[in-house]
Amino acid sequence: MARPHPIPETRWPTRLEAASSRLFSPQRCGAFVARTRSWVPAMVPWRATEDGEATDAVIDWYRRFADGRPGVIVIEATGVRDVPSGPLLRIGHDRFVPGLRRVVEAVREASGGETRLLVQLIDFLAVRRRPEKDKFVRRFLELREAHRERLAALVGDERAQTSEAQVREQLLALPHEQLLAILAPRERESLEYGYRERVTDTGLPHVASLPQALPPLFADAAARAQAAGFDGVELHCAHAYTLASFLSRTNDRADGYGGSPAARARLPLEVFAAVRARVGAGFTVGARFLGDEIITGGSRSEDACDYAERFARAGMDFLSLSTGGKFDDAAQPKVGEAVYPYTGPSGHECMPTVRIDDPAEPRSRGPFGRHLHLAAAVRARVRAAGCETPVVGAGGIATFEVAERALSDGMCDFVAAARQSLADPDWWRKVEEGRGASVRRCKFTNYCEALDQRHRQVTCQLWDRELDSPAPWGRERVTLSHDGKRRLLAPPESP
Repeated sequence: MARPHPIPETRWPTRLEAASSRLFSPQRCGAFVARTRSWVPAMVPWRATEDGEATDAVIDWYRRFADGRPGVIVIEATGVRDVPSGPLLRIGHDRFVPGLRRVVEAVREASGGETRLLVQLIDFLAVRRRPEKDKFVRRFLELREAHRERLAALVGDERAQTSEAQVREQLLALPHEQLLAILAPRERESLEYGYRERVTDTGLPHVASLPQALPPLFADAAARAQAAGFDGVELHCAHAYTLASFLSRTNDRADGYGGSPAARARLPLEVFAAVRARVGAGFTVGARFLGDEIITGGSRSEDACDYAERFARAGMDFLSLSTGGKFDDAAQPKVGEAVYPYTGPSGHECMPTVRIDDPAEPRSRGPFGRHLHLAAAVRARVRAAGCETPVVGAGGIATFEVAERALSDGMCDFVAAARQSLADPDWWRKVEEGRGASVRRCKFTNYCEALDQRHRQVTCQLWDRELDSPAPWGRERVTLSHDGKRRLLAPPESP
């Protein structure tokens, strides 16, 4: 394993220097002008109810970020369908609006009205847990003639032509590698990783009809966000989810929604058109998508630039860039667990740690500002097309120097920092007030991501064991995690 990159030394600005910086200058973003160019991107904290409702813990999570008064906060990926999805926020029915309105009100109050609030809208296809081998073979495997033929080649024709139940038992009795050889590629995947739908599974009616189903679902969700008081929505076209999968080079649908770049971008553009028609021009609508999928055969920077120009010409209000985070190269899950898209090489690039590469290598970049070049390429393409659409850059941004350089060099128009904002929700305000030396700096070890992977409430190792430190907002008690071992919110600044 490569030795870790050290956290680099940095110089923090004085209050006067911060006041004259690009980071703390206004920037238009569609229907609103953000007070600063600081951006807290969507993070899933695992604090909603099992029914997708906003809890007090959800509200406190966003209120704590708002204490730092960033220009923009994007709340977590919020499902556009009214279907069970665990403790993730949902917006697929009007009953979710009151809870989401409470989030908006809390952010407005905590930031003094200075922070703009967006909600990220997401759709995702079915992903099942990795099954036990005997359960898969006996219950889930759809036995076909091809299985009997391959089995016959191993055990003889007579035994392979017995009853279905007997064939299943014979399959189970085989050495594992022989069983895998009999299964088709997608069946092997379902056994080894868990069943997962793809946008290319057009033999499934609900997948074939996604281009007809999704635009109204997203439009309805955006209307609910507008009713709840949000300043806009972010269409989730990144990572392992539905709209991102339509954009992927791996999308070879033959119905006009896959194959060429124009066809792959068609559904996200139709979703945007439906949303814009529903909410009007006075509500900000943008997208988050991938600057590079990282996976073999996936989309690259040139694809992202092509999509960015199409999105900008269509009238999207901002373009937010991320990287990787795909199911395609994810690590094998344990039996009983679901595949997680941030465990393989593309996931490591999505949330790079201090061990992302070897600092001894000449071309090593470490995690710090690692993917800003992707935002820069997109911004250059959009500007060359004559569009002024703001671009949000991200990826290991944790210091004023990196953020200011990205803005001054024209790499992006907003800088997004997720893990650093979790490490110290007050950091934007501290830097703006000339108090950068007091910032708790992210270690980039992905302690937080490991909690997310296990669907546990997300916290930061820099503060979650400080159980004796005060609770925020003058409260008497510190709110603890389900196991009672971690605090859920960063301590307030010392007076």
